[in-house]
Amino acid sequence: MLPVSREGVKYMIFDTINPIISTFARSTSLFLPSFLGGLLILAIGLVLSQIVRKLLISFFDFFKIGVLISKTKFARPGEVKIWEEIIIELVSWATVILFLIPAAEVWGLSQVTVVLRQLLFYIPNVLVAVVIGFVGIIFANLASDIVRQSVRTMGAKSSNALSTLARYAIIFFTILIVLNQLGIAQDLVRILFTGIVAMLAIAGGLAFGMGGKDLAKDILEDLRRKV
Repeated sequence: MLPVSREGVKYMIFDTINPIISTFARSTSLFLPSFLGGLLILAIGLVLSQIVRKLLISFFDFFKIGVLISKTKFARPGEVKIWEEIIIELVSWATVILFLIPAAEVWGLSQVTVVLRQLLFYIPNVLVAVVIGFVGIIFANLASDIVRQSVRTMGAKSSNALSTLARYAIIFFTILIVLNQLGIAQDLVRILFTGIVAMLAIAGGLAFGMGGKDLAKDILEDLRRKV
C-alpha cells in the first residue's frame, strides 16, 4: 500500500466536504427568498395586530362601555376591564395567526399550517364563550340585586344568603354553557345539567307534595262534593 502524501489527504478531505458545502449553499439560496417572504408576511401580521389592538382600545374608551355598564351596577369596573382585555387579546392573536398561516405555507410547514387553521377556526368559539360569560355575570349580578330587594323583609342575613345563592347558581349554569360552547367535556356537561334539572324537579315535587298535601286534600274534597 503506497503512502498518501499530506497534499493527497487534503485533496481527499476537500473532495468529501465540497459536495456537502455546495448542497447546503444551494439549498440555502433556494430557501432564503421563501424565508424572507414568510418573515415579511409575519411582520405585516404583527404590525396589523398592534393596530387592531389600539383600535379596539380606542373603541372601548370612546364609547365608554365599561363606564356605562358600571353605572348600571350590573358589573363591577374590574370585571368589565377583564372582559375587555380578553376580547382585545383574542382579536389581536387571531390577526397574528391569520398572517402566520400563509407564512407557514411559504416556509413549507404543512403540518403547522393545519394546526394553525384549526386554532383560527376555534377562536370564534372562544369569543362567543367570552360574551356568554360576560352576559352571565351581568345576569348573575342582576338576579342577586332583585332577590336581595325582594326578600329584604326577611332580614338582612336571609336576603344576603338568598341573593348570593341566586348569583352563584346563575354563574354555575353560565360555566356549564361556556364549557359546552368550548367543546370541553360536552357529554359530562350534558349529564351534569340533566342531573341538576332532575334534582330540582324532584326536590320541587317533594316539597310541594309534603308541604301542600293538606291544601291539595282540601281542593280534592271540595271538588268531590261539587261533583
